[in-house]
Amino acid sequence: MSSSHTHSTHLNPEATPFLPAITSLPTLPDAALISTLDLLFEPSPDLHALALPTLRTISFSSYDDLISTLRDELLAIADAVALAAADPSVPQIEKENIQRPLHAILGSHPRLGEPKKEKLSAQSQKEQAHLNSGGKQGEEEVVKEELRRLNKEYEDKFPGLRYVVWVNGRGRVEVMGDMKRRIARGDLRAEEREGIEAMCDIAADRAAKLLKSAQEAVEHGSA
Repeated sequence: MSSSHTHSTHLNPEATPFLPAITSLPTLPDAALISTLDLLFEPSPDLHALALPTLRTISFSSYDDLISTLRDELLAIADAVALAAADPSVPQIEKENIQRPLHAILGSHPRLGEPKKEKLSAQSQKEQAHLNSGGKQGEEEVVKEELRRLNKEYEDKFPGLRYVVWVNGRGRVEVMGDMKRRIARGDLRAEEREGIEAMCDIAADRAAKLLKSAQEAVEHGSA
């Protein structure tokens, strides 16, 4: 992934929301780092616990680099979860303890198509906007009911997880088709990894948009 858009020098701190300069992260207080993480990902205490030491000890050249590092850390956790799950000598309670933080992070994402039931971040509201609008009223209700049904089916199949996908402009029919594919696959370990990849793709897209918005504000202010 190109990191050309992720350098954040001379950005306007009055842009709301905004990402701090990437080189400033190790010097920022925890509250500022948590706010930054919550802009890129969904709020999750388990992700905060994982990511804060990384942000404190590594100097990143771009937000893409930061997100790539967190992706690798999460995938390493998924590998540990898979190894423990496949090892009959590991007690069940230990398997659950290894798995719990990862599932809490993946479970922090809002359900697709259910904005009235959940408090969505500003980023999630924008990402899901076209899933919750368009079409005739009767058709809208049918689609929303199908999304509710698929969300429940998914969570029954994978307890503790939420379906996570980088919508990336895809329509509801395509997204629901992907939900059905993943439910039918029924592979929890594959689902954990696919959820991590999607979550980090979403974060990279959010970073690019936030930095672009801030840069445009700078250019507009100096015009």
